[in-house]
Amino acid sequence: MTEESGFLRVLGRGDVLALAFGAMIGFGWVVLTSDFINDAGPGGAALAFVIGGFVVALVGLAYAELVAALPHAGGEHHYALRALGGRAAFVASWAMVLGYVSVAAFEAVALPQTVLYLFPDMLAGRLWTITGFDVHLTWVAVGVVAAAVITALNYVGIRAAGVFQTIAVLFLLCAGAALLLGSLSGGSARTMEPLFRDGANGVVLVLVAVPFLFVGFDVIPQSASEIRLPHRQVGRLLVISVLCACAWYVLIMLTVGSGLDAAGLADSELASADAMAALWNSQAMGDVLILGGIAGILTSWNAFLIGGSRLLYAMAVSGMVPRWFGRLHPRFRTPSNAVLFVGGLSMVAPLFGSPMLEWLVNAGGINIVVSYVVVVLSFLTLRRREPGMERPFRTPAGPAVGVTGLLLSLGLAVLYLPGMPAALSWPSEWVIVGAWWLAGAVFLWRLPRISPGADAEARLIAATRGAARTR
Repeated sequence: MTEESGFLRVLGRGDVLALAFGAMIGFGWVVLTSDFINDAGPGGAALAFVIGGFVVALVGLAYAELVAALPHAGGEHHYALRALGGRAAFVASWAMVLGYVSVAAFEAVALPQTVLYLFPDMLAGRLWTITGFDVHLTWVAVGVVAAAVITALNYVGIRAAGVFQTIAVLFLLCAGAALLLGSLSGGSARTMEPLFRDGANGVVLVLVAVPFLFVGFDVIPQSASEIRLPHRQVGRLLVISVLCACAWYVLIMLTVGSGLDAAGLADSELASADAMAALWNSQAMGDVLILGGIAGILTSWNAFLIGGSRLLYAMAVSGMVPRWFGRLHPRFRTPSNAVLFVGGLSMVAPLFGSPMLEWLVNAGGINIVVSYVVVVLSFLTLRRREPGMERPFRTPAGPAVGVTGLLLSLGLAVLYLPGMPAALSWPSEWVIVGAWWLAGAVFLWRLPRISPGADAEARLIAATRGAARTR
């Protein structure tokens, strides 16, 4: 079945939930858990995810109402354009595109790091050293080849990508269930001591990673034109996916804390896998957890290729970015050029080695928060300006939820600024952010001024096409 935009509506309820949950549960829960627990303790890390999950859930409620009311590929782009105008829509969209690209690139680096755990003798062909990490040809090849495969899967259609997503999420859940069972049978509360470390500072250090790790529920709005469900159900599934992800991260912090003490965590590069091995007293079970982590890498990678390409497509159709990104493949009905662009950037990331993991978390995180702020502002503005707009899913206590979500999102953004405990590092993280927004400033400068309104997108398309003909 097709719609006017040319996309195929093929995603059902299970596909949508798998898409969003799989996007949020990438590989951070395997590769970053030891850092989180070392910073805040298992209890402090779990608390940070509860706090962060609450903030994201409030933002998710705003998204849920908006995606049900404006179910178009590109999500944030359409909400901000209607509520705040063209420039705000560009800021929200451009910020979120970097968020999506950073996660896709993160997974391209995380995969070879994971495979190294399974095959410690795989390193060969040293290329160069970046901040103390030796980058090897075989290590890079794993990430680049996997990026090519995931890109090809998304190129040939949403149906194939959706089936792959569901299968990988089911395997991921099985690995999580095994970790929980091992914790219940072999874990120890004494191992979790101290439950909290470094007080509020420890919680804050974990909290700044939450936007990066929870980004993914917003993939639902990006693929709204490919979902074959009533719009009200789409909004509900979005909120459910956030709650599921929050429960998952809390579970991981507590179960890993019950399996590895402070010394074990300090010596562990992949704490979740080492905790699984310790809880089951079996290295084979640790390898099973790694395979679950690989499933998480692939689900997140797949979802963000979908989300990033759809958002770039929406921006291109409106004339915000080159129209090359707005091409739909005549056979597969996918934004093929946008898919190739996001996939191509993920192929570059492994060349920078393991240090790229932390850079991408923080550089992507602050941009994700920027986009969330604009979306919540759009939600509040449309509630005030267009109270009669059809809203199949209506967020309870909408203004209160929106204001609270806005204040908390701004609070998260402050944590990345200089002088804060989790400030972006110089030069690596600031260079990524600065280069992205320098390119964005060029597009923004050329963008016509478009006031908000229900016909804002039509006016923007007409203006950008007229400007293109003049040039």
